[in-house]
Amino acid sequence: MILELNSALSDKLRILSAAAKYDVACTSSGVSRKSKKGELGAAEAAGICHSFAADGRCVSLLKILFTNECIFNCKYCINRCSNDVPRTSFTPDEICQLTMEFYRRNYIEGLFLSSGVMQSPDYTMELICETLRKLRIEYKFNGYVHCKAIPGASPGLVEMAGWYADRMSVNLELPTEAGLRELAPNKTRKNILTPMRQIQAGMAESRAVLGMKGGNQSSYWYTQKRMGRSLPGSNESLESAARYTSSNITVENKDNNINENSITDVSIKTKGNVLAQWNRNDTSRGFVPAGQSTQIIIGATGESDYQILSVTEALYQKFDLKRVFYSAFVNVNNDSSLVVNGGQPPLHREHRLYQADWLLRYYGFAAGEILSENRPFFNTYLDPKCDWALGHMEYFPVEINTAPYNTLLRVPGIGIKSAGRIVNARKTGRLDFNSLKKMGVVLKRAIYFITCNGRMMYDFLKVEEDYITRNLVSGETDIVKGFGDNITYKQLTLFDDFQIGKI
Repeated sequence: MILELNSALSDKLRILSAAAKYDVACTSSGVSRKSKKGELGAAEAAGICHSFAADGRCVSLLKILFTNECIFNCKYCINRCSNDVPRTSFTPDEICQLTMEFYRRNYIEGLFLSSGVMQSPDYTMELICETLRKLRIEYKFNGYVHCKAIPGASPGLVEMAGWYADRMSVNLELPTEAGLRELAPNKTRKNILTPMRQIQAGMAESRAVLGMKGGNQSSYWYTQKRMGRSLPGSNESLESAARYTSSNITVENKDNNINENSITDVSIKTKGNVLAQWNRNDTSRGFVPAGQSTQIIIGATGESDYQILSVTEALYQKFDLKRVFYSAFVNVNNDSSLVVNGGQPPLHREHRLYQADWLLRYYGFAAGEILSENRPFFNTYLDPKCDWALGHMEYFPVEINTAPYNTLLRVPGIGIKSAGRIVNARKTGRLDFNSLKKMGVVLKRAIYFITCNGRMMYDFLKVEEDYITRNLVSGETDIVKGFGDNITYKQLTLFDDFQIGKI
């Protein structure tokens, strides 16, 4: 990259961009905001251009830490205070200058800003807020900004950041309270969930006051509404749902005897109004208009896939998150107490969680349908949707010309778009298998579970679990079945050089 940076700033950028590469950020902006006269940048709903690296990570945003100094000693973190690594920090003006220069050169479409905890959560959050204020007000940046909230920071600072950022996130880090105590003793579930609830309530209040301007509910919320399922607080109006106060948000366990369990055993009480800074110069973009997300580390502790998926479902239900991201644990500290099976990050497990997460958000599945206490781990060879279908053969085959939309979504090989196309096309005539192929249905999976006009695609096909399983797994590659010893893994940084075809 050709940037006229002094050596000190270049060194900071190299260190702090490398330190930020374990934060997952691969989403579209989720907000629509056009350009303004006298300001630089825009944030259209599909306006974040994404460049995906070979390891699947999104590298389209300028993804940096404000500082890699940290007073915490989380065992899984490269920036823990006990590590002997180069430490440095940006100033607010340096981050603003970098963001503007990268944006002008079309290298990025927005900023992803996280940070270690320097001195105290409030001190660090104050610096982040000052950075965002300068970027928006002084540098007139109107583009996309994703900001990490610091657990333990005061509600006033969290709110201030929310007025400047498009999206905010608070990392859950580990699925259970027990995992936090074991690997991140300086963090508590209460300090993590409190700002998450504050952001949720603030978004609801902002949507109510601004008439939903710039606001959006999560995909999960819409899917459950379509399925006719009741969500916590779904019977309340937006106004009543937003009547919380950040000074009176408390997090407590329903049962003191199960306080090490997942978020599903935690209740959160709120009352009053959350947003106290409506008199700011510019609140027209709304409070965190692109929603909030979180990240869970997979494989650092012993939770099952079912536990993680149940936590995910509870987060969508109780906090209306836009996304839950999963990060396969990488033992960057070479800590003998943190060993991943086989010495490799659980990338396959991460992949399965993302597939199941998609089923939760868009396909109307519940966590208890995908996995259970008796069957707590994903099938190694089959994706969660195929695995569910094979366990519920009593629902198949499905007649394409008459099945309801929600039933079509349960068929392997039929996605959201193709299910919608099927429903629309049936209004003008009956469908056959050639029509389904043109609509994008993946017939190599779907043919075992559907009929057209009462007939299957081939007469020799059998609607039997063993027969279908053998055929589905026979053509899968080793990558689907698991990662071998020859697979190497590392996160890419902003400065990694690679050639296409030689990664």
